[in-house]
Amino acid sequence: MELSIKYQDNYSRGELLLRTFFGWIYIMIPHIFLLLFISIWSSILTFISWWVILFTGRYPQSFFEFQVKLIRWNLRLSASIQNLADSYPPFGLNAEWEHVSLEIPYPESLGRGTLLLKTIFGWIYCGIPHVFVLYF
Repeated sequence: MELSIKYQDNYSRGELLLRTFFGWIYIMIPHIFLLLFISIWSSILTFISWWVILFTGRYPQSFFEFQVKLIRWNLRLSASIQNLADSYPPFGLNAEWEHVSLEIPYPESLGRGTLLLKTIFGWIYCGIPHVFVLYF
């Protein structure tokens, strides 16, 4: 996976203040409205993908590309809200933005056993170390 956020030499102070105080109104609300419905479709694709991986050992490439595009859109929105990039983030799954880029390679094969283990014991695999770090 390769994530890059382009460093800008100078930022617009007015836009920075506007985005900091009112960004949730003019940036977040329109994007979140669309992302809500697209995320519902993403959840359905995730459920279908789980079964396809279980039986074939491969992630459907079109489903994978859709999920990566959705992650890119969320990343563009987050970078703008967190003042990492100046300007309004573009809408859409196929939109490109010169400030932020994300590349995730397609996995050729996935382990069925790993899928089942992560499904059954995923809370131990991820949850216990996470709680440990948060506690200390």
